[in-house]
Amino acid sequence: MLFNSWVFFAFFAIVLATYYAARKRTPQNLILLVSSYIFYGWWDYRFLSLILLSTIIDYTVGLAIARSTTKRASKRLLLVSVASNLSILGFFKYFNFFANSASEGLGLLGLEINPAVMHIVLPVGISFYTFQTMSYTVEIYRGKVQPVRRFTDFALYVSFFPQLVAGPIERPQNLLPQIQKKRSMSLERWCRGWELILLGLVKKVAIADAVAPYVNDIFANPATYSSWSVLFGAYLFGLQIYGDFSGYTDMARGVARLLGFELMVNFKQPYFSQNVREFWQRWHISLSRWLRDYLYIPLGGNRSSVLGTCRNLMLVMLLGGLWHGAGWNFIIWGAIHGIYLVFYFLYSQRTRKSCPAKTGWLVQICNMFLTFHLVTLTWIFFRATYFSGAMEYFRQLFAGVTDGKHSLEIAQVTLFYFALVLIIDLPMYRKKREYLLDAKAPPLLNAAIIAGLVLLLSFVGQQDVHDFIYFQF
Repeated sequence: MLFNSWVFFAFFAIVLATYYAARKRTPQNLILLVSSYIFYGWWDYRFLSLILLSTIIDYTVGLAIARSTTKRASKRLLLVSVASNLSILGFFKYFNFFANSASEGLGLLGLEINPAVMHIVLPVGISFYTFQTMSYTVEIYRGKVQPVRRFTDFALYVSFFPQLVAGPIERPQNLLPQIQKKRSMSLERWCRGWELILLGLVKKVAIADAVAPYVNDIFANPATYSSWSVLFGAYLFGLQIYGDFSGYTDMARGVARLLGFELMVNFKQPYFSQNVREFWQRWHISLSRWLRDYLYIPLGGNRSSVLGTCRNLMLVMLLGGLWHGAGWNFIIWGAIHGIYLVFYFLYSQRTRKSCPAKTGWLVQICNMFLTFHLVTLTWIFFRATYFSGAMEYFRQLFAGVTDGKHSLEIAQVTLFYFALVLIIDLPMYRKKREYLLDAKAPPLLNAAIIAGLVLLLSFVGQQDVHDFIYFQF
């Protein structure tokens, strides 16, 4: 069930009506829990057993950690939770990858072994809800949250349908209190919820899905395009994945807002970042913070030596790449970002005292331009199905070919959609706002913006319903 489908809006209308008819928190939570299981089971009801298994394990472990009398016992219980969740995630997401990689590695040594590949289907959203459940037991172990006594409340925390399949990855400190207390609604919250849904639809349908045919064709046949067109194809994928993923987040936040919940902001105009470190503070923020708090800091963070900090950055980004997908292209993507972060860390250590606190607007624009292109080059590995495909893409990109297909058309398409993203993101970036509409602006201006978004959706948006890219992770 996709946010950008009429099926979802019919489903959500029923959920809203029954939810507000219930009035009290306990029946409302039960309605949301049942709705969340229906929403997830729409893809494949069999995988509901995995969510339920993860929920039972972490609910039980959370209570046991709270009752344990020694740190050693608490740590053992935490390891049960972490090992169980990572085992489920590892089997369904990485079994085939590691089996194939081991077979290929042994083949290089002259040992021919057929891997036991079972063509395991990846349950949608498993990476997201697995990390969310693990954060619960870790926070109980750290003494930052108390375990949930009511099982249905915790089950709703794990399966809350607006953010179940593609985030943001919520922390128990934020989502659980909202589940356990009565929610309030106001006209302002209602309007902001629909604003986020509309903006998310525009990003997904009128930007991401609109550029997808160009991206798909260029990445499938890079040798038939000019080098300029291949470059524009990489730009377009950067716009596609941003519109697709941030659009999903906007819709998830909007749907949750209409139910009285507040989900965290997961994107803050990342393509305005002036360095790669800032990029990861603006892109997929919930994952970046999860990796920081549960991996980077426990490893020593930047409290280690310079060499230790570089090691920690590389390890975190390698695992971040592997989190995104079971393939060497994702590991390489993560490794390159790790190298970027290491170089920026070393540079900032060396120039900390000599650099001015503020830079001029021209320097800022140059920094944004450089950072955007560094990120864009890594998107090629992210988008390519295989490493060989990425290498073919790079060969055509740097070959200097000028007689390929559609250079002018693709350039025009790229400029048009860049302008759309700029029109949406620039006011929010400059004013540091979470919303496109300014509450202090004249009502007619906000009405004109809404009308413009609706027109974009009507005339530029794609009629076909497309999956969200991050559902595969």
